Amino acid sequence: MKYYLIVGEASGDLHASNLMRSLKKQDPEAEFRFFGGDLMKAVGGTLVKHYRELAYMGFVQVVLHAGTILRNMQLCKDDIVAWAPDVVILVDYPGFNLKIAKFVKTHTQFPVYYYISPKIWAWKEYRIKDIRMYVDELFSILPFEVPFFAGHNYPIHYVGNPCVDAVDHFKTHYAETREEFCSRHGLDPTKPIVALLAGSRKQEIKENLPIMLSAARHFIPQALPRRHRDKHFQWIIAGAPGISEAMYAQLIGGNEISSLLQVKTLHGETYALLTHAYAAMVTSGTAALETALFRVPQVVCYFIRCGKLVSWIRKLVLKVKYISLVNLVSDYPLVRELVADEMRERELVEELNQLLLDTFYRERMVHEYDQMVLTPLGEPGASDHTAVKMVELLRKGR
Repeated sequence: MKYYLIVGEASGDLHASNLMRSLKKQDPEAEFRFFGGDLMKAVGGTLVKHYRELAYMGFVQVVLHAGTILRNMQLCKDDIVAWAPDVVILVDYPGFNLKIAKFVKTHTQFPVYYYISPKIWAWKEYRIKDIRMYVDELFSILPFEVPFFAGHNYPIHYVGNPCVDAVDHFKTHYAETREEFCSRHGLDPTKPIVALLAGSRKQEIKENLPIMLSAARHFIPQALPRRHRDKHFQWIIAGAPGISEAMYAQLIGGNEISSLLQVKTLHGETYALLTHAYAAMVTSGTAALETALFRVPQVVCYFIRCGKLVSWIRKLVLKVKYISLVNLVSDYPLVRELVADEMRERELVEELNQLLLDTFYRERMVHEYDQMVLTPLGEPGASDHTAVKMVELLRKGR
């Protein structure tokens, strides 16, 4: 069968590539065409448009690139019609994908499947109307979404979480010791590593990374209380796919902070970095959940301009207590969230003091990961479960 997939960011590329591998197991003749990324391309098929050309965030960026976005959307619509797939599989990215879903259902006979549901439980709950009308089957990766959609009389399939799959697959095949990892990257194996996961988009990296680095300077040995001056931390940035080394160098290079911290950026090594990390500063999203699956103590950070205004709007608009997937899955403030006007150097330093210097605090967080995050998410196999169900439904003509 012919599968047309659409993703709009790095995490979608990862999860869609795993789904494609699983679809191949169920359907050896599977053909793929997609708006996606390098990981999907490596599985096989035709890359029509890279997600880097789609990933605009924030109102201003969207307005500035409105023409490009509309052209990409028209290209996608025309390409779907021309290729005539057996199914269109949308992966997250609701602003773009729900418009594509509407087009496909109103102009073609192709079924529309949605993998990784739009987060309408957080905001824009009115989108349930579009989902009911334009999405034939929805495959959820978060356990709390099942009762939410059931409350809207829209049954969905909970298939497990693909982050569990990806992390489990990595751990199964990764055999590098800490000493080998540090030797390969010129790091000191005796110094704890603090991972900086500052986002996957240029704008969020530009806004979050400088604050992370400013907070980090409070933890060079000479800045610490006397009893902790034997601690020497290494600050390592997880380079995002599609973001150049030059951009990171511009943000961290040539200033006092970077020389004191000796910051390094590693590309394509996020899971290896988390394997050996002592703690992490993480922007909200998939990365926070992955960090928990590696059992790394973390703080979730997300700076937004006009933070006070955004925080006020957030209280009015958002329908959930938390923004990080870790806290949403556990339904408990397991990790601290510093968002909008709370994402300031002082607050970040305060939380890092506990993450880096308080053993009990660190151990409690890891224990709560095990009990309140890993258990609800279930065992690995989300991609396989999804592929089995999709192929079964398609063969039944649904």
